[in-house]
Amino acid sequence: MDILHRVGIKAAPEKVYQALATREGLAGWWTRDTEGDGSRSGGALKFRFHNPAGAEIGSFDMKVLELKPAGRVSWQVTGGPEEWIGSTIEWSLKQEDDYTIVLFRHSGWKEAVEFMHHCSTKWALFLMSLKALVETGTGAPSPHDVKIDNWN
Repeated sequence: MDILHRVGIKAAPEKVYQALATREGLAGWWTRDTEGDGSRSGGALKFRFHNPAGAEIGSFDMKVLELKPAGRVSWQVTGGPEEWIGSTIEWSLKQEDDYTIVLFRHSGWKEAVEFMHHCSTKWALFLMSLKALVETGTGAPSPHDVKIDNWN
């Protein structure tokens, strides 16, 4: 079971790559509470999510599997919800005219549980946050992301 998304970002692949492979970039579109080194293979990243009041509502730990500048970023989930552990998150980038096409894949889900539906929607929202960050300089990372249900 995989979550798949495609989004075009009006920017060079190098700029999109920086938003995916640096702590500062990731904190600008996914969650402000980002720690670690995403700029090298084997690096470790820690992501913590908070509600607007500041309480932690979720966490994810990642191992960087592959980095291909302006081409691909791939992680393996090493900590977080049971459904995520062992899964792989990947962004493939390609240039088409003035756009970088981002092909997103969160693969390795064991089954399509209800939480997968939630995560698919949230990934789409965060990919729009990535697009906004790269195109305008301002994303909507957690805790300023769109809340979609009681899971946030």
